[in-house]
Amino acid sequence: MCGNARWSCVSASGARSLARWRCLVLLLPVLLAWGCATEPETASSPASRETVVLLHGLGRHPRAMHYLEYRLTRAGFEVFNIGYPSTELPPESLVRLLHDRVQLCCAEKQKVHFVAHSLGGLLVRAMLAEKRPVNLGRVVILGTPNQGAQLVDLLGDTRLFKSLAGPAGGRLGTGEQSFPHSLPTPDYELGVIAGTHSLNPVGSWLLKGPDDGIVSVESTRVAGMKDFMLVNSDHVMMRFSDQLVDAVIQFLRTGYFRSREK
Repeated sequence: MCGNARWSCVSASGARSLARWRCLVLLLPVLLAWGCATEPETASSPASRETVVLLHGLGRHPRAMHYLEYRLTRAGFEVFNIGYPSTELPPESLVRLLHDRVQLCCAEKQKVHFVAHSLGGLLVRAMLAEKRPVNLGRVVILGTPNQGAQLVDLLGDTRLFKSLAGPAGGRLGTGEQSFPHSLPTPDYELGVIAGTHSLNPVGSWLLKGPDDGIVSVESTRVAGMKDFMLVNSDHVMMRFSDQLVDAVIQFLRTGYFRSREK
């Protein structure tokens, strides 16, 4: 009886030990994943971190830039993902609003970069033309119609477009009086990324040459840009492209989208 009792105690103890090991084995991948998710790609102290301001495009929300915010934060940057009422105000009013918000968040920062999508890129260019921050770093714009959007020429007078795009969207055409053509040539470090894949067959049919379904590649080019890059992505989803985000981080660090190492 005693022997059997002792064996029962040992068996119970062994079972508990085995259960603990099984729990540790099951939890190990979770703990490792948590550690990887919280470890920055490049460690840096808060005092030494450079700042990046993110701006979304027409009809979007700061949520549209969350993946860029996540990756840039992991890369060691301090990120401010700024929202603005893109379909409610004309471009000039949006520029003043953004200038005030950038001043509020970043006037005292050591260096401030800008990464903006579509309309956001034009607003950054306009803001920097009016009053450039003394702590300006580098600027990257994504799918921005620097020469104007041909689709606005074709659809801008329709009631549906006006109701969806608002006063700023109606000013994005290719005419000489359009908002894009009112902006001066950039004289700071500017990188431009354009998409070459379309999920919008109607838009691509209307556009000339390679495009991202909304903006043609040729329209994204602007005199004075320091570097230019194509990505195999459409206008909306390019914000989630790892190739694009890697290039953005490279440009903010070096002024080029690709490494210059031989």
